Amino acid sequence: MKKIQMVDLKSQYEKIKDQVDAGIQEVIDTTTFIKGGKVNDFQKNLEKYLDVKHVIPVGNGTDALQIALMALGLKQGDEVITPTFTFIATAEVVALLGLTPVVVDVDFDTFNISVESVKKAITPKTKAIVPVHLFGQNADMEAILELAKEYGLYVVEDACQSIGSVYNFADGRKVKSGCMGNIGCTSFFPSKNLGCYGDGGALFTNDDELAAKIRAIANHGMVVRYHHDIVGVNSRLDSIQAAILDVKLKYLDEYIYNRQAAANYYDKAFENCERLIVPVRNEKSTHVFHQYTLKLRNIDRAGLQKYLESKGIPAMIYYPVPLHLQKAYQDERYKPGDFPVAEELSACVLSLPMHTELSVEQLEYITKSVLEYVV
Repeated sequence: MKKIQMVDLKSQYEKIKDQVDAGIQEVIDTTTFIKGGKVNDFQKNLEKYLDVKHVIPVGNGTDALQIALMALGLKQGDEVITPTFTFIATAEVVALLGLTPVVVDVDFDTFNISVESVKKAITPKTKAIVPVHLFGQNADMEAILELAKEYGLYVVEDACQSIGSVYNFADGRKVKSGCMGNIGCTSFFPSKNLGCYGDGGALFTNDDELAAKIRAIANHGMVVRYHHDIVGVNSRLDSIQAAILDVKLKYLDEYIYNRQAAANYYDKAFENCERLIVPVRNEKSTHVFHQYTLKLRNIDRAGLQKYLESKGIPAMIYYPVPLHLQKAYQDERYKPGDFPVAEELSACVLSLPMHTELSVEQLEYITKSVLEYVV
């Protein structure tokens, strides 16, 4: 049996090697290394895939989140609501811009931001909500957008783990992740469902004015060359990464299908084990399984993780410390126990290998090994 990895990028690359290599070679042959043809091609193809008016490629997902907040013209002290159970980048950019991160609890079933918690956290200083579509499933966007409309707030979607997932609105509309709020952000980090071979990210919007401002901010605040109208940054997707992404975009739906098939295998294997809580599928959203994350009930997580490691099976904990308990974000407003759901999740979650190349043999070995320890 092939070695089991959390993400098997090498096997994935081998299947598309000729196309990827040809794309990279074309960039080298044309020497258009920054912006240019391949970036434009990928941008247009991703706009078509997402059915969104504007895709603005940038250097990475964290840049995308920062640029999104800069484009909204928020002022120091303005409050931005985001979940406490997520990767640090979501709150990091808020703090870097001198804004005030306001963290809230999440839903135990879906891991995503709790709409009720958001509602309770809104104050006159609140200007934006940043829902994170964690592990590959959309937050309850219809309810979040209704709240935002009621209170006059911006919505910036952190879709760094959910590209390709679809949200189903009550009126029958089906909208891709990242394309529902004012701005959506994604990451093309190599392990993402649509990942490059370095760093990369993008912003999505259907707002023409916001798109123009985002493009300017990402290019040193410049629209006309050497004329800087606003304070900006330098963030761009390079042409080699765009060439790789343009190839992989053609296979994204296939990759999603493979991940969903692996998740279904895990679900079936664990369905009769009450001590393992499998990921909940929200009927309002498809799940693209960036991660397959179990909740452990009365199980020694460290012991299970060590046991799996001894069997050659990697398992990861996303995320062991919620944002409000991180040293860098300690705040007198928050203390241990304030967000019980996030704190419980941080103590009980464990993610199993999840990628496009998992074989039935590997899945059988992984699930049997987990059950050997648990049952």
